[in-house]
Amino acid sequence: MTKRIFRSICFVALGVFLASLVLFMCVLYNYFSGLQRSQLKIQTELAAQGVSDGGMGYLEKLNAKDYRITWIDTDGVVLYDSKTDTAGMENHLEREEIKSAFENGVGESTRYSSTLMERSLYFAERLPDGTVLRLSVTQNTLLRLTLGMLQPICFILAVAVVLSLVLASRLSKKIVKPLNELNLDEPLKNEDYEELSPLLRRIDAQQTQIKQQSDELKQKQFETVTNGMKEGIVLLSGKGRILSINRAALKLFGADGSCVGEDILSVNRNLELAELLRKSEDGKYAERVTELGDGKYQLDASPVISDGKISGIVLLLLDVTEKEKTEQMRREFTANVSHELKTPLQTISGCAELLANGIVKQEDIQKFGSQICTEAQRMIRLVDDIIKLSHLDEGATDMQRENVDLYALAESTLQSLRPEAEAAKVSLSLSGESAKIYGIPQLLSGIIFNLCDNAIKYNRENGMVSVEIKDDDNKAVLSVADNGIGIPAEHQERIFERFYRVDKSHSKEIGGTGLGLSIVKHAAKLHDAVIELHSVVDGGTTVTVTFPK
Repeated sequence: MTKRIFRSICFVALGVFLASLVLFMCVLYNYFSGLQRSQLKIQTELAAQGVSDGGMGYLEKLNAKDYRITWIDTDGVVLYDSKTDTAGMENHLEREEIKSAFENGVGESTRYSSTLMERSLYFAERLPDGTVLRLSVTQNTLLRLTLGMLQPICFILAVAVVLSLVLASRLSKKIVKPLNELNLDEPLKNEDYEELSPLLRRIDAQQTQIKQQSDELKQKQFETVTNGMKEGIVLLSGKGRILSINRAALKLFGADGSCVGEDILSVNRNLELAELLRKSEDGKYAERVTELGDGKYQLDASPVISDGKISGIVLLLLDVTEKEKTEQMRREFTANVSHELKTPLQTISGCAELLANGIVKQEDIQKFGSQICTEAQRMIRLVDDIIKLSHLDEGATDMQRENVDLYALAESTLQSLRPEAEAAKVSLSLSGESAKIYGIPQLLSGIIFNLCDNAIKYNRENGMVSVEIKDDDNKAVLSVADNGIGIPAEHQERIFERFYRVDKSHSKEIGGTGLGLSIVKHAAKLHDAVIELHSVVDGGTTVTVTFPK
């Protein structure tokens, strides 16, 4: 046993020495290689400046013994080389560093010589006239450098071996101790024994391993639960250092697992987060909504109190982006609905008040009554569209899906729009072929109706609206095209928003509610359809809806 311990200590000492030696040589070699590469780059830049100013005369006067200088023409022909006659040199156009210099302005490469145990560093720079100047320097490989230092390495190795033998011998003699005072609860506190030391270390290792496995099991259980959460959760010490963090929180903070143990404010310097943690460190529950990444998150910080002291903080990050957007959309929708309803109500109220007070002339009564009827119809259409949108927002789960022939549906829908088209002096046409999809007939009809209705209303006299149905293998395509007034480019991304109008005065004049295209968007979404819009001002508009079969 003594010999085994002796050998183990020797091998460990020698192994550490050899590993340190290899590491030192590699680090030293890489360091000086980096310096040499940087120096080569600087010398190339200086030489390039000199050649740009002095041309070939500068190179002929230049004394650069440590570097090889090569000047290459734009076609790859060597104009000058400080080491070799250019007449016998091959074309350099395909050399890696030359090709990179011609393309990017600078280039570098490294080539090895296994026979000479050397490597050559090359750095090239493109000159203002399009030619390339290249400098190269020869560098010993790590193996050759090691062979050159073999004598001092052997000397150090011999010293290390002697010291390892001496130390191993002394340590192995101190292992034998009395056996009567063994403490198995704390094995490593016993007097070290040559025969019992491995057993004691194994007992201690097993106890440590059991403790580590228990801690790891708890940690893995926690990570398994938290990593599956969309919400971010961070466990902090009382001083704000990260004890555990789940995958969602890492993504929000733009960090990785190495941040465990660091102060959370060094990972994310959000001022609102810092204020939140200050309150938690005082033992108070705190919450706040702030921006993280591309969204808004509610931060909840709960202090963990143990024995009257703050032992930790639990930080929960809840994504409220959609909630905020929904709330904003709700507020905007409410405001828009109120505004849209207020205008016709004021008109109806004003006309009715004039009629009730007998102020209206007898010949104007019909005019005022017609205006009241028009505004009332507008309100009815608006309320009807709002109800449709609310229904679509809820998923239209009460509507039945069935196989629908898109061509037949378009034909019947266009038939209902012909009186309106004739009144507006707009021609309607339908082309294509039968295309069956599985969907909700009412909503599909609404898509066709609203697109065609818009094409008629925002057209010009003697205009045309053409509807085309195509049947592909995996999709059905509905296309509605007109030659009307078109939509300016800056409005095209927003026309499917609720109550958004390009020309509000014209839209109200023709009786538009501003909800038709929103209904189209929501109905298409329920059918997993994709909407594409192409429009040119005074050149017409084409809306294409692609339905998956």
